[in-house]
Amino acid sequence: MAGLRAASAAFRTAPRDATLDVAYGPAPRQRWNLYPAESAGAPCLVFLHGGYWQWNDPEHFACLAAGLRARGWSVAMAGYTLAPEASLTRIVGEIDAALTWLAAHGRPHGIAGPILVSGWSAGGTLAALALGHPAVAAGLAVSGIFELGPLRDTGLNAALNLADAEIKRFSPLRLPPVGKPLAIAYGSRELPALCHDSRALHGLRAAAHQPGLLLPVAGADHFSILETLRDPDGELTRIACLLLP
Repeated sequence: MAGLRAASAAFRTAPRDATLDVAYGPAPRQRWNLYPAESAGAPCLVFLHGGYWQWNDPEHFACLAAGLRARGWSVAMAGYTLAPEASLTRIVGEIDAALTWLAAHGRPHGIAGPILVSGWSAGGTLAALALGHPAVAAGLAVSGIFELGPLRDTGLNAALNLADAEIKRFSPLRLPPVGKPLAIAYGSRELPALCHDSRALHGLRAAAHQPGLLLPVAGADHFSILETLRDPDGELTRIACLLLP
């Protein structure tokens, strides 16, 4: 994470056409960092950061935009209010509001193409939940948490304070699959529970005849898998281009 943050700090000073800290709502963290492509109609990756909904900022992941921008894509990175200030219900609502704002106001910032919603770790969960938004064409969930029940019995829940209704409503494994393409990726050296969740969600969707690939990235762990999105020829970059050719 230290290396990722350093690379992201350098990246944010490079794109002259980037528009940073664009508000989509009144709260301090309700902000977009927008990295448009040369063509406003280019596909756009929306990236949602992880950190168990209580850590990190979109700025820490800015360098991940390099891979798809090299392929002519736009990239948009959304912030959201963190727990314990915000419940998971509020966080999911903020992502919905952010996507609605981008669909309505992205064009003046150079972003008007089809949207691929993606996220890593807790952001992968948010991406899976956002697949049903009308502005979203497809999704890419990376190392996501798709069953929230076990979190209630860990120290992570001190900030989240998950309610029973939230666990049912926001566990993708408990929800009817959305009929849009969703690629699900995880590292072969990922935490066993997250490997299980990724395989289970893909199985649930496949049983419902919904489109999407399951991608175990060989040799990658929870953090190194992100390098395959940063790399223009990385596996996640290539999968994104297959989802929105």
